[in-house]
Amino acid sequence: MLSNHVTSFAEIKGQFDAYIGDIVYATMTTVDQKGRPRARVLIPVWENVDGLPLGWLATYRTPVKAAHLAGNPHSTFSYWTPRQNAVSVDTVATWADDLETKYHVWGLYRRTSPQGAGYDLGNFWRDPGDPKLHVLRLEPWRVQVIRGSDLHSRIWYAPGKR
Repeated sequence: MLSNHVTSFAEIKGQFDAYIGDIVYATMTTVDQKGRPRARVLIPVWENVDGLPLGWLATYRTPVKAAHLAGNPHSTFSYWTPRQNAVSVDTVATWADDLETKYHVWGLYRRTSPQGAGYDLGNFWRDPGDPKLHVLRLEPWRVQVIRGSDLHSRIWYAPGKR
């Protein structure tokens, strides 16, 4: 596999958006206090803020997910299609449950996000103020996109994170 590092997220944004819009579902992996991984399939949404990717996950605050992130806030989101196109997003995840953020994220999901990967959160929660709705802010420090036709890989690191 040929890997190239890119210096600007803009260099891979088109491919990132296209693959996530096509694949939609991501496998989120966290680790417990003993370093054992746990994976679950979810649908995060991503936006571009000041030229950098920023993700959001509307979710339930389950005891396992909360405990894992309390012990280690690093999580990975993996997208894959049988055509071998893939995206891997390594993030630092933090709970962001203020009402303003919940409204913003609710809107991103409703608009189906810039990638087309959202859905109607009203299928799971009453409204942005629903106490069962929790939001994770996903700050990527590394993003890798892989084109399946030739397994060409491009990797972006957040400034100062390499």
